[in-house]
Amino acid sequence: MSPSASQRVLVGLSGGVDSAIAAHLLIEQGYRIEALFMKNWEEDDKPGYCAAAQDLADAQAVAERLGIPLRTVNFATEYWDLVFERFLAEYRALRTPNPDILCNSEIKFRAFLDHALSLGADWIATGHYARVTRENGKARLRLARDGNKDQTYFLHRLDQAQLGRALFPLAEKTKPEVRALARQLGLANAGKKDSTGICFIGERRFADFLARYLPREPGPIETPEGQVLGEHQGLAYYTIGQRQGLGIGGQAGAAEAPWFVAAKEPARNALIVVQGGDHPLLFARGLSGEQPHWISGEPPAPAPLDCLCRLRHRQPLQACTLLEYDRHGCQLRFAVPQRAVTPGQSVVFYRRDQCLGGCIIAAAG
Repeated sequence: MSPSASQRVLVGLSGGVDSAIAAHLLIEQGYRIEALFMKNWEEDDKPGYCAAAQDLADAQAVAERLGIPLRTVNFATEYWDLVFERFLAEYRALRTPNPDILCNSEIKFRAFLDHALSLGADWIATGHYARVTRENGKARLRLARDGNKDQTYFLHRLDQAQLGRALFPLAEKTKPEVRALARQLGLANAGKKDSTGICFIGERRFADFLARYLPREPGPIETPEGQVLGEHQGLAYYTIGQRQGLGIGGQAGAAEAPWFVAAKEPARNALIVVQGGDHPLLFARGLSGEQPHWISGEPPAPAPLDCLCRLRHRQPLQACTLLEYDRHGCQLRFAVPQRAVTPGQSVVFYRRDQCLGGCIIAAAG
């Protein structure tokens, strides 16, 4: 299916400037536009956290300014079952998940898409910075023009059914252009800061938030040689490569060099730290991955496959070789050792500007 003007599009309107301009651009292109505001978190609707009430007010102001109807829907149950429970399970396993990736695949492009189709929409649209092309009956996910804002990393687990109905109007826009256009249109949220924190939950003191669901289990903070430097609050509260929040100072001879999390040892409940951001224990030459997902529905070519990858949002693309892969997992070698390869996070694969899919990182190695 290819988009054409006059078709009906349901735009996910979050209250932010990106989705507002996405809606405006589609109106200019002649689509019949309606907007949908999704509420997905109800555990603690307190000011200063998810601020859903303010986001809804901002979305209503945008819809009124653009002259489009706004619906609301509550996906809190779906979010809890499909995203948050898995988020907690990963932390219990002492891994560091990326909820934004699950949120996109399960809520923004599944629950939202199903709801939109039930309302008779032809397409859904969001304010993501990404590009979709349609070639030979396949939808291909490609890098956005704005390399600093590109969000294909977070979208790599979408499938053909989801991408086949998705529009990304900001594909060729930069963030400064989006804000400038919002100011020209007189949108009240033109200067609203970008949302950060956990998807749909928002900014908060993360350790305190996590402690509401996972018990604190203190243990030693140690050097690789076994020297005890302090006490951690629980291995689940730390991630590989973390620098802030360790609560330990320098050591003789390197008093100013910061400490970084290099490993977790669950058997001893020990957090292993090293001094200096270039310490060898922070780097890995490869990784093993699990739960592979290919956007096209199948691997692009037999292994070994030379391609590009990134281990985190905004990381420059890195050369790598997929040594082997099947439906269960993959083995990957980097051309240059990579820092802070973190179990639970995702490695996402690219060929030139096309996002191929990715795996969840199981282990560095």
